[in-house]
Amino acid sequence: MSDLHESTHHYTAAAAPGPENLLLVWDAPNLDMGLGAILGGRPTAAYRPRFDAIGRWMLAQAGRLAHETGQHIEAEATVFTNVTPGGADVIRPWVEALRNVGFAVFAKPKTDEDSDVDPDMLAHIRRRHEEGVLKGLVVASADGQNFKDTIDELTAEGLPVTVLGFHEHASWAVASDSITFVDLEEIPGVFREPLPRISLDSLPSEGAWLQPFRPLSALLSSRNH
Repeated sequence: MSDLHESTHHYTAAAAPGPENLLLVWDAPNLDMGLGAILGGRPTAAYRPRFDAIGRWMLAQAGRLAHETGQHIEAEATVFTNVTPGGADVIRPWVEALRNVGFAVFAKPKTDEDSDVDPDMLAHIRRRHEEGVLKGLVVASADGQNFKDTIDELTAEGLPVTVLGFHEHASWAVASDSITFVDLEEIPGVFREPLPRISLDSLPSEGAWLQPFRPLSALLSSRNH
């Protein structure tokens, strides 16, 4: 399997700007939470996203953008994740598989409520923008709300922005005229099995449980902000 990148992107603070790119930032904690809400529990292997399928989709999107702009544009795919204390051995095979496909991974210790990776994702988007190489952005997040201000700034400049997520959680993106919304399940091969999705528009006659989007205990942590 060929790498997602045609050339190597570097991520140290002193690294030179990379080539002009279509950048994917994948918000792993938020997507895991959104997927868990749809499934009503932790995803099994059949319901975990296949990143080789995401990579092929990204390469196709970069190719389309290159054709539209007449520029050489590369796909840059990044995944941002937290590592809980003692959880390195559990997450290591997943991280190594991602890197083997061609994704860069930003991993950060999860020590408290303020150690989320959201600021790091926004910082990387800003970095590529300030370097002048950002030609398009794909934000993969179940709801994408934390990126809305940045997305609005980029679309105002004319940059194409796509939100990858779940339509149940990202109604603001689905309804937006300035961005493209793609449901993760629409990408061929991302999930081995169809997600067991229930919506108010398609309820079975016997009724159905709608799972909470977040644990009730989150109210305690949000009260401190």
